[in-house]
Amino acid sequence: MKVHLVDGTYELFRNYYGAPPQKAADGREVGATLGILRSLLKLLTTEGATHVACAFDHVIESFRNELFAGYKTAEGIEPDLFAQFHLAEEAVSALGIVVWPMVEFEADDALAAGAALFKNSDGVEQVVICSPDKDLAQSVSGKRVVLWDRRREIILDEEEVIKKFGVRPESIPDWLALVGDVADGYPGIEGWGAKSAAAVLYRFGHLEKIPLNDSTWGVKVARASHIARTLEKHRDEAMLYRQLATLRLDVPLKETLEALKWKGAREGLKRLCSELGEEDLPARIPLWRAM
Repeated sequence: MKVHLVDGTYELFRNYYGAPPQKAADGREVGATLGILRSLLKLLTTEGATHVACAFDHVIESFRNELFAGYKTAEGIEPDLFAQFHLAEEAVSALGIVVWPMVEFEADDALAAGAALFKNSDGVEQVVICSPDKDLAQSVSGKRVVLWDRRREIILDEEEVIKKFGVRPESIPDWLALVGDVADGYPGIEGWGAKSAAAVLYRFGHLEKIPLNDSTWGVKVARASHIARTLEKHRDEAMLYRQLATLRLDVPLKETLEALKWKGAREGLKRLCSELGEEDLPARIPLWRAM
């Protein structure tokens, strides 16, 4: 079997900006939530999608905001989008999918922890993390755990991660620490670009293993002496950024593999769809749970 772990926060943002807006009878904007339902129904009716969970950022802030003041917050999120965070969780749960709503941790942490938890379970052939988020590339393992960008139909196994980023999955947090991540709010280390970071980390693996003397690196990178000095000067910041980029595997996920098996939508979905002005979707659902 395959286990599909879905990045619900990404799906919510993608559908808010990519799907047509739609208002419920009470005036609420609900287009992104309905878009998620349609997207997940498509996944559930795909051959091989039997065990599914969906992780959401129940709130945007997490423990990482306590570590770094510049880390991403809810500031600037469109009110019509932010108002659908909890509604989307309710809708996905009504569809019969296990929902992991994150407060202290982030949705990416839940996905990484879920992949680590289930990848070696009996009967599991593959864990498919449904997200294009580069942070999650660190969770990829051979062909056992892969990233699937459903919108662009791109699958990254370990070989493809190396082709795309120039480093092995375990070095992704180090790579992000050097190049930075605008979406998450940390800047990286001055002078380090994607190519130089990849070349050095492919050789040494992790930040603490990079020699201070660039003449011993054995790889050709532009302005090697300069970036070696900036890393030495800002090593503490680099280690902090790596901590921010490293996904936590100790998220307390209580569900068993059996709990992730999709057994059909719940009756409450019909009521919810009616409230949201989506009368057609329930008729397309192939399986409903017994009362």
